Amino acid sequence: MVINKKPIEQLYENLPPDTKEMLDHAIESIVSAKKAGGKVVIVTGSGPNLHEGVTTLIAELIHKGVIDGVTTSSAVIAHEMAGALEEVKRVDGLQLGLTQEILPRGNIFEATLMSADFLEELKKEMLIDTELLEKVLSHDGSVIIKAAGNIAYPLGLRTENLAKEILFIAKSKGIPFERVAGAGADPYTMLGAAYAEGIPILVTIPQLVGGGMVGLAIGDSISITERATKIARMIQSADVIIESAVALTQEIHDGPFETYTGHGLWSQWEGYATYSLKDKTLIRIDLDPALKKAWEFEKQSSQVQAAIDKGLPKTKLMSIPFRMEMSGFARLEKSIPVVADLGVVWPIIALRLEKELGISLDFISYPQQSPEGQNMRKWIVENVRPIVKKKLFQ
Repeated sequence: MVINKKPIEQLYENLPPDTKEMLDHAIESIVSAKKAGGKVVIVTGSGPNLHEGVTTLIAELIHKGVIDGVTTSSAVIAHEMAGALEEVKRVDGLQLGLTQEILPRGNIFEATLMSADFLEELKKEMLIDTELLEKVLSHDGSVIIKAAGNIAYPLGLRTENLAKEILFIAKSKGIPFERVAGAGADPYTMLGAAYAEGIPILVTIPQLVGGGMVGLAIGDSISITERATKIARMIQSADVIIESAVALTQEIHDGPFETYTGHGLWSQWEGYATYSLKDKTLIRIDLDPALKKAWEFEKQSSQVQAAIDKGLPKTKLMSIPFRMEMSGFARLEKSIPVVADLGVVWPIIALRLEKELGISLDFISYPQQSPEGQNMRKWIVENVRPIVKKKLFQ
């Protein structure tokens, strides 16, 4: 991929001064940790992380030794199994002879636009209604780039069926679904990169619901307790945790075995392995300005902790919408709120890490609305491929 660094430098210049300050602090924390031999773990959500090319950038940072562990959602796993982003044609499903009961809102039916060679490869795996595909191509409709392997035929159906086969392999070997899927995944997915570099990638318990059959298969591959334990080990190993457009993170970074915010008290009491967020740097990239306000309340007057100590509702005390993850985040001494568009923030982080850590990146993301971002999305569609099934069995 051709990387143009000038637009990224301009992205930084356009940020508000307070955002620049927080972002600089966040990057310095990452650089310091890596130079000291520490570890960085990413906590990703879906949606924007895929569309802005951030999951592809994280894969690149894994290959370059910057990222040491990833948690994500089952939806992201499903999309990465199909190649991250795909180009689809959308038409009126009723005109194809499909019933309204089977179609989603708006009666839209989508078909994956793929090469003839790839279609022939898929025919070796599954029965494909080529007549249906031809109908979609002949009807009026729109062509868009979207998260791959969702409801587009046949990649969406292929992903659903593949999930069942991966689940069988995972259960037979006693390993997580994500590990098996990574064996066949493209190296420019987080799945494939984590497998190639031998680092953990796991779906968190709050993010298990999603991705259709993929989410169910991930949940069934190992027990909830084993999943919580593996994630606890990953978080414990981290010096820096970066949260990127993800909800319910208090249940992720705290979890049932974390002691500093109190949730793991009884586990520790009973002798189970626990961990602590004390002295860990927690960076959160989020567009919600209430995050920064909650953080400021705590840093200036300890109001978040005071509300907890008194058993008072935090929303009423501070007169701001208060999401659960703000509590654990705001109370950590080394938390850093970066209130900005993640599509803007991540390329700035990547460019700075390249310079400070002396690495050379072959891929950097751009905001999807920019000309560079549109070219980047096309590059992902053309170069990041779906799972190669035969690699799963090697």
